[in-house]
Amino acid sequence: MPHDPLADFDHAVLDQIEHSPIGAVPATPSHQDSLKRLQANHQVYPDADHKGGYVTARSLATRPVFHAENLEAVAVGRIGSEALEANAAIFDRYVASLPRDLQSRAEAGRTVVAGRPAHHRVKQVGDNRVVAHDPVHTLFLVPGAGPHPGLPGNYLYGMALQLTAAADSAWAIHLHDRDDGAATCSVSTQAEALAKVQEVLASAPFTLGETVALGFCLN
Repeated sequence: MPHDPLADFDHAVLDQIEHSPIGAVPATPSHQDSLKRLQANHQVYPDADHKGGYVTARSLATRPVFHAENLEAVAVGRIGSEALEANAAIFDRYVASLPRDLQSRAEAGRTVVAGRPAHHRVKQVGDNRVVAHDPVHTLFLVPGAGPHPGLPGNYLYGMALQLTAAADSAWAIHLHDRDDGAATCSVSTQAEALAKVQEVLASAPFTLGETVALGFCLN
């Protein structure tokens, strides 16, 4: 196989990014050309934590994903979806995983990312008291980026959500970066939705553009 000096240089740039505390590389034309190649191949993303810096896909691959801890049990039917771990608890684990100097920045997005707690409303139907549940909405966070950088720690956030409270409701899976970059996937059942979430979790890290291969549409 012929020797590729550009591949060697690109590998060296990846090492430079990972060894830089701010993900920076020299501003030479050769380094900038390397960054363009690496971004085109989804090997580096803009760093959410350092303006002008980059983070490598291989370093993001070592970071944890966050989701309901009992997601698999719900997906295989051992427990009902009403028992899914609360979004606030999932978000707590994400924040706790971050360096201390990033935790306050992450907390600022709690309401947008984790949403508000689900409610159970009691109503009277004839002689019966019926509990009406909000549609299911379960949070997950994965390493990656969109057209804009991700959340602190370089995370995309998403959710699987039941579109109505009806038992036969359709579902959707949404993914977002820090700004208005988004991707969505529509499915017919809870089982399909939770299986798609598990596929997304297993595929990280990625850019939102790469989720098209997983059946998502970019918004």
